[in-house]
Amino acid sequence: MQIDNFKIFADLVETKSFSKSAKINGITQSAVSQQARAMERHFKTLLIDRSQKQFQLTREGQRVYESSKEILHTYEKLLSELQEMKKVISGMIRISTIYSIGLHELPPYIKRFLNDFPSVNVRVEYRRSNLVYEDILHNSVDFGLVAFPVKHRQIESLPFRNDKLVLITHPNHALARQGGEVELKDLAAQRFIGFDPDIPTRKAVDQIFRDNRLEIEPVMEFDNIETVKRAVEIDHGIAIVPQATVLQEAKQGTLATLRFKGREFTRPLAILYRKGRVLTPAMKKFVETLGMDLPEARET
Repeated sequence: MQIDNFKIFADLVETKSFSKSAKINGITQSAVSQQARAMERHFKTLLIDRSQKQFQLTREGQRVYESSKEILHTYEKLLSELQEMKKVISGMIRISTIYSIGLHELPPYIKRFLNDFPSVNVRVEYRRSNLVYEDILHNSVDFGLVAFPVKHRQIESLPFRNDKLVLITHPNHALARQGGEVELKDLAAQRFIGFDPDIPTRKAVDQIFRDNRLEIEPVMEFDNIETVKRAVEIDHGIAIVPQATVLQEAKQGTLATLRFKGREFTRPLAILYRKGRVLTPAMKKFVETLGMDLPEARET
């Protein structure tokens, strides 16, 4: 058996999907099925209970999966140790991130990282927040970047930074002429543009409104920061967004940004990776570039 056999089988078990396992490993769905049957022939036992509608392992399949994870962990640890012995910083880092972080927070860090470690390739995928967690759990990526991180027993979360939330309006909007600050209660009579209800930043904004007894229903809802900004730029309404995402528009004068008088609301960001994951030297250096310490580094 080759190491790839164990990885494909482990990915199949964790995703419970032949198509997702195929995508992760860059092969066809048919190839995943063939690999699973090849393992059954090798071990001379059924590993997948095909009598069930949903994906389910046999008792033997569960044992092979557990051993596969042990084998993969040992193999990844060996590769990482060999790279460290050779002082090699190379390879691929795969990142899954929400749009606002990927477009506005991450670029300077990636630029610095690639300048310091040109032998490393970095691939960034833009995803909705819930799919970032899914990517981490399925080992589709090495790191995830999200806002308002939620605890998960299989995911390690490291604080990245805090974004300040600000109000944005068209430059000629009445609120923009109030000296750079606005009272929360002044939003009640305005047309408000929000993110989709399942997006963490939208949930946080809704909570701000509830805490301050404001009944505000968005007149428009979008799934990404860029569309929200474009709607405000053409004066279709106002919005609350992370300040880092509108620095360019504020500088160019296409949007006005306002602070909340006497109040400050922030959006915590975090980098995620799967617990127990062996981090290569390149991955460790990437975390360092983001200005964070790994848990094991803090304990020593």
